[in-house]
Amino acid sequence: MYSSVETAVIQGIDAISVFCEADVSDGLPVFDIVGFLSTEVRESRERVRTALRNAGFHLPPKRITVNISPASIKKTGTGFDLPIACAILSATGVIPEDALNGYLMSGELSLESEILPVSGILPVALSLTSEKILVISEGNSKEASLVPGIRYVSFSSLGEIIEFFNLPPERRTERIKISPASETSLYTEDYDIDFKEIKGQKVLRRAAEISAAGHHHLIIIGPPGSGKTMAAKAIPSIMPPMKSQEKIMISKICSVAGLMQGEDHLMEKRPFISPHHSVSVAGLSGGGSRPGPGAISLATSGVLFLDELPEFSREALEILREPLEDKTITLTRCKANITYPADFLMICAMNPCPCGYFPDLRRCRCTDSQIHRYLSKISQPLLDRIDLAVETGPINFDDLLNKDQEESSMEIRERVMKAFRIQEDRFKGTGIIYNSQIPPHLLDRFCKIGQEETSFLKSVFNDSAVSARSYHRILKTARTIADLNGHEDIKVPELMEAVSFKTPDKKYWGDDSRFKHFKEKGNICQSKSMNYG
Repeated sequence: MYSSVETAVIQGIDAISVFCEADVSDGLPVFDIVGFLSTEVRESRERVRTALRNAGFHLPPKRITVNISPASIKKTGTGFDLPIACAILSATGVIPEDALNGYLMSGELSLESEILPVSGILPVALSLTSEKILVISEGNSKEASLVPGIRYVSFSSLGEIIEFFNLPPERRTERIKISPASETSLYTEDYDIDFKEIKGQKVLRRAAEISAAGHHHLIIIGPPGSGKTMAAKAIPSIMPPMKSQEKIMISKICSVAGLMQGEDHLMEKRPFISPHHSVSVAGLSGGGSRPGPGAISLATSGVLFLDELPEFSREALEILREPLEDKTITLTRCKANITYPADFLMICAMNPCPCGYFPDLRRCRCTDSQIHRYLSKISQPLLDRIDLAVETGPINFDDLLNKDQEESSMEIRERVMKAFRIQEDRFKGTGIIYNSQIPPHLLDRFCKIGQEETSFLKSVFNDSAVSARSYHRILKTARTIADLNGHEDIKVPELMEAVSFKTPDKKYWGDDSRFKHFKEKGNICQSKSMNYG
């Protein structure tokens, strides 16, 4: 006899419908599963065989062939256990022949015949058509219910499923649940660090505000203990709240990564992902023996914080270049291409030298060659993709003892939200969200500048030898600064501020004469940025 059950396979963060076909016929007693399978799917043969026996059902001594079609799609994951078992049960007459029509199944089986939750149920639920009913583990029911209006039924054991499908159709309908038509989340954003906890560092606070308002990537350079990590961790607290599309996107990514099980709400807090500098290329970009999203995809709609930037491997850092431009990452394998979203705000922190105190020659003992080797770990193409570079100095004693309340994240966020609403109105209908996303062919439309501003940028371009990419990023940053200042047009002061945040990296990644210059100074260098005291 023949039976077919619909299920789904995850590709990237989307679900693709596939079918488990089972054929039970006369012949030597063999149980084969085919259809371009990964190791965990091939192993399902033993899980299904044992689970059926422990549920009280023995496979007949016949030739059993299971095909998961189409065979052109690689099948990965353990969610095929349940549809394979149900297809066999239907083909052997334990489940009525037509009972499985209209159902889509996904679940793993334990050897004791329990139905276990699997990752990726949220994209499976989102892919359901209105006439389909989702069959899942009890442990996945909360995650499935996050999709408004879908019909689903959940079970904890294989015996319950067999009992369910042997009920009359009207009795089965009574057990089907319908998820609420609207999101009912009591979740509220709560961040560990507030900007009011950061003492001093006015320039750093200003750079963080610009970064959050226009989604501009930021690198913070300074000695140990100057507040670099605290500021990075506080940035999500001043970013605009996520829209529904962003919540669904990051929730799908977390679901595929197995981080959503048991959650009763969509992800509403912007992610903050901070991989250790020993992270592998696959850990950062995604992939591996069983392809999954990496750190840059988990940081989508949030912050990817790379602390101790020069300590990351060169290969890991260079993998970031394309995602920073394209907002996606495509993993190319011999038989499949998988694309994950990678639309994150990158915040980097680093010391200016191996010991951390250059150019304070009273404390720094690094040689020129050590500093040069340390800084050269970061390539210029990667630096070109970072809009803001800010230097921090040590926090002085007076700032630590200052009892005056620093500006809170809530106050900064109000200004960020005003700038965000300006961008919403400006880019309506274009698909652009932030100023940093303006493509080169639209710069003349959205970043108009006058003759005086053009002359200023020309002098900067010629004197500082900035690249064309850096020139475009200066314009976009100036657009965000103008929005924060409430100005419709970009003027020279906005351009000066944008340039001041782009040029500090030239001190470190310019020509080698910088070391001689700093040694002649013999002082702690201060940022060129404007003073926001």
